[in-house]
Amino acid sequence: MSETVFIKTPLGVASITGDENGVTKISITEDGRENPSTQISDVLKDAAHQLQDYFDGKRNEFNIKLNPSGTDFQKKVWKELTKIPFGKTVSYLDIAKQLGDPKCIRAAASANGKNPLWVVIPCHRVIGSDGSLTGYAGGLWRKKWLLDHENPVKQQSLF
Repeated sequence: MSETVFIKTPLGVASITGDENGVTKISITEDGRENPSTQISDVLKDAAHQLQDYFDGKRNEFNIKLNPSGTDFQKKVWKELTKIPFGKTVSYLDIAKQLGDPKCIRAAASANGKNPLWVVIPCHRVIGSDGSLTGYAGGLWRKKWLLDHENPVKQQSLF
């Protein structure tokens, strides 16, 4: 039976849904929920800990059992996204080329936008060919925050 827990992140409260077959969905909630779950079952405990470690700067890759729902093509795109190294970005065209067909750029971008596993499948690492931050379901400010969080060279303020 699927269950959902909520954890606090610097970007808002995230929901994690899954069962013994793996995590099916991780998303940022926009429902005004303020309180994280106080009890987290064994099924979702590892996912919650790994996500928290990521936000605490202690983790740059995930080894959570995943079980997202999607078409074969979407799953192929999501698998490519997991290959993007921490702190790096690629373009939608790069993803299409990795899939073997530069013409599938729009379909790849659409699959990217339907990614059900926020942060763990790093769709935030995909940017426009011109280097711009393009569409992000969680809001571009969150995409910028995640990319800054992963940037190995932290900018220091002079003042």
